Amino acid sequence: MTPKVLWADDEIDLLKPHIIFLEQKGYQVAIAKSGDEALDKINSEIFDIVFLDENMPGLSGLETLTRIKSKQPRLPVVMITKSEEESIMNEAIGSNISDYLIKPVNPNQILLSLKKNLDNKKLVSEKTTMAYQQEFRKLSMEISDRPDLQTWEEVYRKMIYWELELEKSQDEGLKEILKMQKSEANTVFARFIADNYAHWLSGKAEEKPMLSHLLVKEKLVPILKENDSKVFLIIIDNLRFDQWKVIQPVIENYYRVESEEIAYGILPTATQYARNAFFAGLLPSEIQKRFPQYWVGEDEEGNRNQFEAELLTEQFKRLGLNIPFHYHKILNMAAGKKLLENINNYMSKPLNVLVYNFVDMLSHARTDMEVIKELADDEAAYRSLTLSWFEHSPLLDIIRFLHEKKISIVLTTDHGAIKVSHPTKVVGDKNTNTNLRFKTGKNLQYSSNEVFEVKNPQDIFLPRTNISSCYIFAKEDSFFAYPNNFNYYVNYYRNTFQHGGISLEEMLVPFVFLKAR
Repeated sequence: MTPKVLWADDEIDLLKPHIIFLEQKGYQVAIAKSGDEALDKINSEIFDIVFLDENMPGLSGLETLTRIKSKQPRLPVVMITKSEEESIMNEAIGSNISDYLIKPVNPNQILLSLKKNLDNKKLVSEKTTMAYQQEFRKLSMEISDRPDLQTWEEVYRKMIYWELELEKSQDEGLKEILKMQKSEANTVFARFIADNYAHWLSGKAEEKPMLSHLLVKEKLVPILKENDSKVFLIIIDNLRFDQWKVIQPVIENYYRVESEEIAYGILPTATQYARNAFFAGLLPSEIQKRFPQYWVGEDEEGNRNQFEAELLTEQFKRLGLNIPFHYHKILNMAAGKKLLENINNYMSKPLNVLVYNFVDMLSHARTDMEVIKELADDEAAYRSLTLSWFEHSPLLDIIRFLHEKKISIVLTTDHGAIKVSHPTKVVGDKNTNTNLRFKTGKNLQYSSNEVFEVKNPQDIFLPRTNISSCYIFAKEDSFFAYPNNFNYYVNYYRNTFQHGGISLEEMLVPFVFLKAR
């Protein structure tokens, strides 16, 4: 379809060579000699872009611009002027122009502005498509060549980068190829975890990742010791690395990223286990043994994350540190607003810990609420919904406040989530836990080649509910379903976001240190 341009200038006759040039390049150009004539044409015809002279008799360019934007706010307008006065530039830019050109303009300037405004998405899409095609083979080789810890981190970073870049592309086929490549990566990653996870925890491995239960000791405490100002530790529950990347540009309006690392969440990648381990600096069975009063088992009633502040206090004691802190848990918007209203009351201590549960609630709401299901129908929509929430959340207001006070932030999470598609049958008794990505109990029946099974929980430092208990973990994008009422169960949970098992999305989590700009 030929792009249609409206060029409004009281000296349009002098611009005839420019118009001929654009027509030879495949553009259709309509002309207007005044602001009023331009508005009449816009009201009667459809244009892709407008070139607008700032200094016309009668209705000025800026007045015409205001009226155009009131009727068609998304129509690109390029302002052309002889004046280089800053006030005119500021007013035009403030009115949401797409470009600003100073007379005399040459044909190539006009052509460049057209391409930037009309063809930009197409050109970016084509460039992105070509770049990923070149990267595809390299990524495939890295995945198939028994990646080590560093390579897995690099592969995952690249995949998230391309996932976000290809969202700008119109090439649905290439997006599907990346999706399959990511699925292949998760298959290989599950084998990598099965082969190495127990060795990392036992200390027998020569190389081990930064596991989430070590983050306070190995990462947060050095920041607290080296940082002169106060620190806010923000744990956004269930925040995946790709979700961090989509909110990062918003945060960077106020903070610069001093460091960005990827840590490994522990198994199960579920809040009861992963976040308690983070605060305690211990693995689940060690928490149960040392602090039974703070551990609520799978077979017990009660909130399984109600002692996080106590566990962090015990960890600081064990490390020989006296670090006073305030602890806050935000479960809804009202609680977030209340914290913001009272935040000045918490500025006296060197550390504030803020657990923000929204992303976790979003993933569960994605399961339980039909409206959210429709809004977060795929990975891109899930990220978009997270960004939209963040931009309108009390959490962003809190971050703005901290920026004004020049308070540093450590932002992290306990685990991520994966969109599940494939059901795996499992049979257990009435005491078997309900999580869709891991199961623990006695006499579990399952296909061993479809899961990562741990027959002795102590091998990976997990509590044993009884003498014959084992743990099984879902791999890739599978989820556990019971054979009775199987079809209903599968249809209800298929394509929902779940956590607890083994995947890149669940286990590779961000740990970011931010300093106020």
